Amino acid sequence: MKKYKVTLTAEERNSLQDLIAAKRTAAKKVVHARILLKADAGPEGPAWTDARIAEALEVDVSTVERIRQRFVEQGLEAALDRKKQDRPSRQRTLDGKAEARLIALACSEPPAGRVRWTLRLLADKLVELEIVDTVSTETVRRTLKKTN
Repeated sequence: MKKYKVTLTAEERNSLQDLIAAKRTAAKKVVHARILLKADAGPEGPAWTDARIAEALEVDVSTVERIRQRFVEQGLEAALDRKKQDRPSRQRTLDGKAEARLIALACSEPPAGRVRWTLRLLADKLVELEIVDTVSTETVRRTLKKTN
């Protein structure tokens, strides 16, 4: 098994302590910061073992190992943030072009006999115009909410 040695600079240590002290920070980010501080093998660091860190912070040893590895290989920001997906779990229903058509449609005049567009009308119209094969009203709502 490969061992990754975490050595923090004074600046990195201070930024991690500030992050932990901040009131509104994601819980995972705080845990990752605590892992790095406990794993620090520098002159000021406690250099705890992975097992001790895992027990103290109530995480799995593999989490500590991954955070160490990510810090050494990719740097501080990568170790704090969640790992980006290699590929999305599913394809987007509306790509940029389809989103633009949806927005243009939503801003246009509603169909005859209607005062305004509803999510269902917009979804049905996207299918009717063959912009997409199928689309849910929730996808339409989320897309419109992003654009205001």
